[in-house]
Parts: sequence; C-alpha cells; structure tokens
Amino acid sequence: MGNLLEHVQKCDHDEVKRGAQAITGRIAGAQVITAFRCFQSRWRSRYGSMLQRLQQDLPELLSFFSLPRRLWRKLRTTNVMERCFVEVRRRMRPMVCFVNVASVDRIIYSIFQGFNLDWKNRTLKLFTQAA
Repeated sequence: MGNLLEHVQKCDHDEVKRGAQAITGRIAGAQVITAFRCFQSRWRSRYGSMLQRLQQDLPELLSFFSLPRRLWRKLRTTNVMERCFVEVRRRMRPMVCFVNVASVDRIIYSIFQGFNLDWKNRTLKLFTQAA
C-alpha cells in the first residue's frame, strides 16, 4: 500500500487507499477483477503509470487468494518482514559511517544470520496450522 500511495497526491490518499483495499479486502475471484476495473476507471486519468504497474503486479499481489481463507489476513500483512528491517536499521544507526560496501555487507549478513539461527528451530505462530 505504501508503494502505491507514494505516487499519489496527498489530497487523494484516503480515496485511493479505500479503493485499493476494496480490491484485496474479503473478496475473491471475478470480484477482484471487477473491483480493480472500477479502481482503474476512477484513477486512470490522474495516475495512469501507477495503475499500469499495479496491473502488471496484480497476480502476485493477489496470490494469497489461492491459499486457505483463514490465512489471508495474516499473509496480507508484512509485519514479520518489517520487524526484520527495523532491527537492521536499529543496529546500523549507531555506526554512522562505514569504511566500504563490504563492511556494510558483513554487518547486514551477520544480522540476518542471527535471525536465521533464531528462527531455525522456532515456528512462527503466524504461519502454523493453529493460526
């Protein structure tokens, strides 16, 4: 949603957001296409390039519909991934500057290696059958 709203004027944010949420919110199949076409016809004149990119990415954005309905809400959010990037920024911010690109690569690698070791034997409650 953030990527979509980056290309929209502030005065249109709320309306565009509601329209985009109508595409992914609690509807499936042909209703998704209908919702997208309504959204497209409403915003084509003002945000044609944004709609072109959205149309190109629509199959991937809506791939969660092929999974069990009980997982849809959890799969539409990116909280798990966002938390990782927040942690990377938190750890890198005190370092201020780096000698070269390789030093940045080593630090980012070590942070994600730590995540991998932590998650290796831990199931995420978001993605278990009990969810």
